[in-house]
Order: sequence, then C-alpha cells, then structure tokens
Amino acid sequence: MNVQRVASFHDQAAKLRFETRAFIDGKFVEARSGKWFETLNPATGKVLTQVAECDKADVDLAVAAARRAFEAGSWSRRAPRERKKILLKFADLIEKNLTELAITETLDCGKPVNDSLNVDVPDTAETLRWHAEAIDKIYDQVAPTPADVVSMIVREPVGVVGAVLPWNFPVFTAMWKIAPALAGGNSMVIKPAEQTPLTALRLAALAAEAGIPEGVFNVVPGFGETAGQAIGRHGDVDCVSFTGSGEIGRLFLKYAADSNMKRIVLECGGKSPAVVMPDVGDLQPVIDQITAGILFCQGENCSAGSRLVVHRSVKDRLLEALEPSFRSWTVGDPLRSDTRIGALIEARHLEKVMSYIDLGRQEGAKVALGGKRLYPESGGWFFEPTIFDNVKNSMRIAREEIFGPVLSVITFSEPEEAIRIANDTSYGLAASLYTENLNTAHKMARAIRAGTVSVNCYSEGDFTVPFGGYKESGFGGKDKSLLAHDQYTETKTIWIQLR
Repeated sequence: MNVQRVASFHDQAAKLRFETRAFIDGKFVEARSGKWFETLNPATGKVLTQVAECDKADVDLAVAAARRAFEAGSWSRRAPRERKKILLKFADLIEKNLTELAITETLDCGKPVNDSLNVDVPDTAETLRWHAEAIDKIYDQVAPTPADVVSMIVREPVGVVGAVLPWNFPVFTAMWKIAPALAGGNSMVIKPAEQTPLTALRLAALAAEAGIPEGVFNVVPGFGETAGQAIGRHGDVDCVSFTGSGEIGRLFLKYAADSNMKRIVLECGGKSPAVVMPDVGDLQPVIDQITAGILFCQGENCSAGSRLVVHRSVKDRLLEALEPSFRSWTVGDPLRSDTRIGALIEARHLEKVMSYIDLGRQEGAKVALGGKRLYPESGGWFFEPTIFDNVKNSMRIAREEIFGPVLSVITFSEPEEAIRIANDTSYGLAASLYTENLNTAHKMARAIRAGTVSVNCYSEGDFTVPFGGYKESGFGGKDKSLLAHDQYTETKTIWIQLR
C-alpha cells in the first residue's frame, strides 16, 4: 500500500469545498424556505455539510424554468450536432474533475475510493460520451406508403423529465438518466437522494460550464416526501425516471395517476440468483465472480447476486472456498486505497441489515461467516461480509432485498429445480449462471426471468446494452443502450397527402 497516496486522499478530502445550494434556472440558490439539512459521512457518522432543503416551492420554480427552456427551444430545437458538442464537453469536464468527484462520492456514500475513481466516475463520463455520440446517429423513418403519400415517423423530446436518484450509485445512475434525456433535447429536474446530494450539485456546475443553457439542467436536493413527491405530482413534468425501492416506485405510479398520467420509468431492485451447475470444473473464477457479485458496493446494489443457488454436489467445496475469498475483501476506511468494502449508507440501514441476521437465524438458517457490525468506535456504519447456509428459498432472507454484503446459500438437485428457485421471486432484475455446457448456458439463460443474465461472470454489461428488470424490478423503459432514448422521446406520425 502506498502510504503517501492514502494520506493524499484524506488531504484532498479535507480541502474540498462543497456546493450545497440548489441549482435552478442556471443559478445556485438557497431553498425558498431557508431550510438546510445535514448530509453525513457514512464512515464516521459525522456531518459533511448542510444542504439546501428544497420542497414543493423550489420544485415549482425548477419545473417552470425547465418548461420555459424547453418551449424556447434553446436546447430542445438546437441542432443535434450542437447538442452533441456540448455534451462531449460536459463529459470532458467530468474527466478533468474525476478525482474531486470520486472523493466527494466516497465521502457522501461510503464506498471505497478506488471504486469511485476507477468505476463510477469514469463510467459516468463514458456513458455521457456514448449517448452524446448517438445524438446525430438515431434516424427518423419514412413508412412505406402509396406514391401520393409521404408518411414520416419522427422522434421528439418528451419535454420536462424528472429524475429521482438512488444513494448507492449517485453519480453513475444519475448519468444513466441525464445522458439520454439531454441527448433527446429534454429539460430536466433532478432530485438526488437526500443521503447523497453532493455529486449531483457538482454535476450541475459542470453542465453549466459545458454550455448547457439556463433552465435545462436543474438540481433540487431535498427529501422524498417533499421534493420527490412534488416532482411526481407536478402537472408540468412529462416523465419521471426513478431508481430505488419498490415501495417508493409504487408511490410514483400513484402520483402519476393522481396528476397528469405522466410517463413513469422504474428500476426497483432485485434478489438476483447466482446459479452454479455441477459441471463447473475450475471453481476459483466462479468464486471470484460470486464474491464480487455480492460484496461490490457493500452489497448495496440492486443487481447484487444475493442468492447463491448451487448444486448439492458442489456446495460444500464452493462454500469452503468462498470463506477465504470473502475474508480477503478488506472492510475499512473508504479513503484507503486497499479498502474493498466501505461503510453502509446510514445508521438506519445498518440496523436493517443487522435485523436480517437475527431473522435468518430465527428462520433456521446458519450463519457460516460474519454477521456482525465492525468498527463501532469509528462512528461509521461498517458490516462484515456474511454468508448464510442452509437457506430455503421460502425464507425472508432469500425473498427480501437486504441490500448489504449478505449471501444466502440455497441448494438444488436438478436443472429444473434451479430454474424454479431462480424465478421464485417477486423480482427479476439480474441473474448469473455458471456452467461449462453451452446447451445448458443457452437454455437456462432463456428460462431465467431477469432483465440481464450473465454467463460465467457477474456483470450488468456496459452502456451499450439495456438495463432493467422483469416483474417488481421495474418497467416503463430501460437504462443504458439506445433503448434508453425511447423513454425520453415521443414518437409522432406525420402523414402528408400529396396533390
């Protein structure tokens, strides 16, 4: 470990000065109410800073600004190649400020700084760049018609897009929504999670520096029940894209029904299976992928492989090898370069994860590894990697999203049973499958009901492929890929009779 580098991250963190005001109509402003709320460092439990607490009044101002900008056409009717240039500059600025954004992200959400530096922020810039490049490459269509008719099928921006963000990948998932929405010519009102507002506010400054016009990009930090609900109920918001819990996703559907029936795009979590077939020969690559699948981002990941569905003949060998792999993932200070598991997001969430440990024991599962809080003296919310053995898929620990570094091990005997267990969930976001048989890989990948099925790896794919789920994992559109542009555009038919 490079001691100087560790000190450097802490030194740089100490020098950061956060923007804490809302960004509305091209300006940083205080909340109309004058209220502020605290954002905490999950690694210490201490206050990072006070952030403007926006509510309905601020959302109304932001939506009005977004609507004015949209109708004026400063962005919505700008030539595609001009929008592309500005978004590419925006991506360049994110890369230029990569270290600042990464440290800010780590301080605000508790994830290891190496993840922020090497995964989250670089992928944020690349996602933006990819969607920007797509702007002038997505064509409208001309339908086959009689010679005296011209029928065009054209895309138009949907209008004002509300984006309500999660706290586990604040800057990364923000760009999943921002990039295709802005590429399509929309204006946006963004509400970051109240636990992690800081990188979204920094993005606002970079967007303005890149040349995105006033009113097109607005950020309103605040709480879900006030600012979030105001976006969901607003009659002048045309679309809301939400990533978070199913409970809140259902509320956004109600808000849309109670207001203007706005388009709702939901991604609401998962309980993803990692299925290991008996034909797997070399277990080490499988062990590495399973470990990463549940421990990456502290297990606070919608697509985390939280259910290990393993053939009985393989289970004992796999579990024996998993334990040292889990132990090798260092839990500790997120600003240390050798830390692989940081802090859980907040005290309430730590209590939730710990409650599932007690619940699993009560249900008859065995804690094979971990199950305890770590470093309480730090004031932070650290939890050790945990494995439950002897789990039945009917148990709550196998059915409910724990959202922590907790793996449930479930056995099966026949491929049909593995498919049944994998699909026996209200979720359907992701799955992984480990096999050396090509026929098995194809057939089971088709049979598992999930939006992404990775074979012999744990992966959501990159920005070129769609991300979204089946069943209660969400609907209404996809993040990533060209399909993400569909949810932020209207399709219009123009039928012209020639004379």
